[in-house]
Amino acid sequence: MAELASGRNNYGQVLGILMVNTSFTRIPGDIGNASTFKFPVRYKVIENATPALVVEKAIKTLLPQFIEAAKELETEGVRAITTSCGFLALLQKEMADALHIPIFTSSLLQVPLAYRMMPASKKVGILTANSKALTKDHLRSVGITDDIPVAIAGLEDREEFAEAIGGNLKRPLEPHKIQAGIVSVCNELKKKEDIGAIVFECTNLPPYSYGVQKSTGLPVFDIITLCNYIHDVVLRKEFEGFL
Repeated sequence: MAELASGRNNYGQVLGILMVNTSFTRIPGDIGNASTFKFPVRYKVIENATPALVVEKAIKTLLPQFIEAAKELETEGVRAITTSCGFLALLQKEMADALHIPIFTSSLLQVPLAYRMMPASKKVGILTANSKALTKDHLRSVGITDDIPVAIAGLEDREEFAEAIGGNLKRPLEPHKIQAGIVSVCNELKKKEDIGAIVFECTNLPPYSYGVQKSTGLPVFDIITLCNYIHDVVLRKEFEGFL
């Protein structure tokens, strides 16, 4: 039998999630709702990491706090770590260098994979919470090089999303209204650009992945697809079956 771990008072949480400090409701499908996952997760909130600071301002100032929290999660026994904001892509290299377990800071890590799965003539559509704040530095930080064509659309002008989530309001969401806006933006992007897949940057968008795929007919990648993939990588199971 393998040596058993000791020294902690709870076990079995596979994925650690570093949370930006928010107030809005986290519905099923959102990374901040534990029922989204089919496996145990462990949350840790970075108190000073407000949405505005993470998305629109100097995110590098938060690096020491994120590294400290990630190391705490590592000590607490998780096998991989992610975050609750795709804009944290800027911290990918520094955080990976600081830890001994995998960390994937952003859903945008899936963009190179999505592109290599498609004809070279196709672009990868990126849906982000704020297209004005998403820069080439964010993209390069997660391996999206200049030879990977992308088409970016943002939700900053969609009132229901921008107010409830972008504005970090403490009030009930209206998911049907949010989804209508998201689907509309994705269809507009598909009509305007020759995209072969869509990657959601924002970790609040997975509740609407089904609706987007149903409307556009395209593969949809989000932070939950990445979490599920990484879970299966760090916690392999024996195959069952028969000959």
